[in-house]
Amino acid sequence: MRIAYIGLGAMGRPMAANLAARFDTRVWNRTASVAEQHAREHGSTAVTDLTDLADVDVVCSCLPTTVEVEAVARVLAPALGEGTVWLDHTSGDPQQARDLAAYLGSEGVDYLDAPVSGGTRGAEAGALTVMVGGDGDALGEVAAVLDVVAGRVVHVGPSGAGMAVKAVNNALLAASLWAAAEGFAALEQAGVPTSVALEVVNASSGRSNATENLFPERVVTRAFPNTFALSLLAKDVGLARATLDAGGVEAPILHLVDRLTADAVEALGGDVDHTELVRMVERAAGVELR
Repeated sequence: MRIAYIGLGAMGRPMAANLAARFDTRVWNRTASVAEQHAREHGSTAVTDLTDLADVDVVCSCLPTTVEVEAVARVLAPALGEGTVWLDHTSGDPQQARDLAAYLGSEGVDYLDAPVSGGTRGAEAGALTVMVGGDGDALGEVAAVLDVVAGRVVHVGPSGAGMAVKAVNNALLAASLWAAAEGFAALEQAGVPTSVALEVVNASSGRSNATENLFPERVVTRAFPNTFALSLLAKDVGLARATLDAGGVEAPILHLVDRLTADAVEALGGDVDHTELVRMVERAAGVELR
């Protein structure tokens, strides 16, 4: 099976490396030197011209937004063979994913929106959760590819459904980060260190991924390793809000989370790790969570 991997960012790079260990994998990145380095380190084949990917069986993409995926697809899709499957791991816009599926379908290419969860650690381990929207038969054709990168694959619905689930998932992540930061700030003011409070919360009903993993590993250590940019979290929260609005769902909490996260990007910059949004709460409360 010949695979093309487009986009070698924090997630795409290890995913493509795992695929290259099993399949003939060609990699393309906007910055060509990144693809060339990947080829040297992981045994993939770097290409500089998208049309050099024309004879692959599966295209995998992992780009910042669906806008970039569509731009690449407009160049590559006319050259792809009938029956090629496009696996899009981008955290993108559900409606744009449906539009892209229609366009690629007109070119004889099956499109699956297949965003992932699990962070860079999950990507390196090949243990991601993949939420897939699109045709079930097409999903069956790429099962061997997904087995390499995923620990769990869930077919969540038609085109766009994978993107919708990912956006809402990340909006819930943002909500839990904000809520935990506020709660721990109040406890710090009451004389309870965050590291102590976490022992209780994580053995009780208030625990979440934020309290079990992000706060112990990134916040109380003050490490804030940059694996998922705050701007990307803000993008996903905005997509979740738009999805809810389009469905006519009243969502006052997620609307507030959307505004708060956008404010954090403006104050802290979009390139910092997403967990650094807790600094906004710390500044307002005059404490540091340790």
